[in-house]
Amino acid sequence: MIPTIEILEKIHQNSIKNKEEVFTRLYRYMLRPDIYFVAYKRLYSNNGAGTKGVNDDTADGFSESKVEKIIKSLTDETYAPNPSRRTYIDKGNGKLRPLGIPTFTDKLVQEVLRMILEAVYEPIFLDCSHGFRPKRSCHTALKDVKHQFHGTRWFVEGDIKGCFDNIDHTALIGFINSKIKDARLIRLLYKFLKAGYLEDWRYNNTYSGTPQGGIVSPILANIYLHELDKFVEQLKAKFDKPAIQKFTPEYETLRRKVEAIRRKIKKSDKLERPALLEELRITRAKQLRTPAKSQTDKKIKYIRYADDFLIGVNGDKADCEWIKSELKKFIGETLKMELSEEKTLITHSETPARFLGYDVKVRRNGQIKQGGQGYTKRTLSNMTELNVPLKDKIEKFLFNNKVVEWKNGELNPIKRNGLVNLTELEILSTYNAELRGLCNYYNMASNFYSLNYFAYLMEYSCLKTLAGKRKTTISKIKQMYKDRKGGWCIPYETKKGQKQMYFAKYQDCKKKVTVSDVKENKLLQHLHTTTSFEDRLKAKICELCGTTKSEFYEIHHINKVKNLTGKSLWERVMITKRRKTIVVCRKCHHEIHNN
Repeated sequence: MIPTIEILEKIHQNSIKNKEEVFTRLYRYMLRPDIYFVAYKRLYSNNGAGTKGVNDDTADGFSESKVEKIIKSLTDETYAPNPSRRTYIDKGNGKLRPLGIPTFTDKLVQEVLRMILEAVYEPIFLDCSHGFRPKRSCHTALKDVKHQFHGTRWFVEGDIKGCFDNIDHTALIGFINSKIKDARLIRLLYKFLKAGYLEDWRYNNTYSGTPQGGIVSPILANIYLHELDKFVEQLKAKFDKPAIQKFTPEYETLRRKVEAIRRKIKKSDKLERPALLEELRITRAKQLRTPAKSQTDKKIKYIRYADDFLIGVNGDKADCEWIKSELKKFIGETLKMELSEEKTLITHSETPARFLGYDVKVRRNGQIKQGGQGYTKRTLSNMTELNVPLKDKIEKFLFNNKVVEWKNGELNPIKRNGLVNLTELEILSTYNAELRGLCNYYNMASNFYSLNYFAYLMEYSCLKTLAGKRKTTISKIKQMYKDRKGGWCIPYETKKGQKQMYFAKYQDCKKKVTVSDVKENKLLQHLHTTTSFEDRLKAKICELCGTTKSEFYEIHHINKVKNLTGKSLWERVMITKRRKTIVVCRKCHHEIHNN
């Protein structure tokens, strides 16, 4: 039998070659056992693999019989997804984001469904879309903004009210049905959309939205918002117009005068040349102070990450108002959602627009730099600039985490009482993780080196926390942990001997390459390969007792190997193998859970 992954790769290639192709009979690929082993391989290592939904179903206990049971229920269409367990996570702005936690069986089926949908849809998604896609991220979206928005005169910051909670199920199914003509697959999708959720053990129906936390939710949201991408492309085709003339009349006059003087210089003798060179210098200086672009062109540039999008407009404010009204009409009538009037801002590109946590603006800089072949030019003017919002993001982080306090009108690093009970190594690791997290994210910023002060505050807060733990002073902490090179570090023991942990250097984050616009099809990772889980289960050997006579073999799963103590035989086996899973017979599996 041809591996299902190979078939999905062929579907992916067909979708690349013919973007208008309509696919049928995709549901049958959900009835093939091998794809569930691939899905398990991609899910078992996640931190949430051991998290329970509304029942005790987790990654533990996966087996061939479980796959057979899932396939049987999908074949006769009796499969019914369980409602998700509703919980809430902090959004960082004081508000809470609802999160749905499905059972592991539902995650497994959703992962298979997601792989099929990705094979069909990934090739047809537009390049302006960056959220929840292979090898795409916030950084690839920001990189495109930085390189594509040069010369933009206005920004339209897009905001859809409660986008993921308000996705219309009927509209979504209609969009999918235009590309996939498979009634069984559509019915299964509809079951997941209508599965509901439990909150405080009370069942709630889901009338709209895709549950955040579901495996299939991100690609469903992308399919839905792909319609917005296509609409903006149509709007762009209608709006874009080439410039009537390239330069302003004033700049064009000076440009021609400079060319004429240069021609004279080539033909001049030694007596005439000094005067002509002086005239050229004065005229060229005047030319560089004169606005060059005629600004008679009209263009739209558009980048979207999930439900957050930014539109750059070459035109006037009236054009931006028209674009905003067209977006509002489309989002209301077609997507059945609402464009936020107060959050969808129109700003001039001299004023920063907020996109994915960065301040985006276009420079108006007359600074003259040396160009190629000895020419001078304004290299920075009209170039897109990304900046760290120091007050809104960095200062807010420092105060929220109680790293600093105001003292005499200045930021003063303080001891973090919440970390005092940790070990010295854990305290330093916490500060390093926080510092690197922010600096890695903002490594594309033009004002990146202004994070120097942030790094200073973090380091001295760390030293004060260590001093508070030891009930001593910063100078004594530095003396205690000095490295004989003028710095300080905390030593720790490993199997290979003693090592040292230094305070992280924020400059190192600037060197890291975290952006990439290379598209990657994750199906290729598994092409022409078999999963170790499938081989290990089909071998029918208990990796604990060695029996080959059991009727059922299952996978025992744990979240972290480092949490094992080695007191039991099965723990020692997993520690030796350095694996989060072992294949055991049902008898051994029961004994593991019953101690």
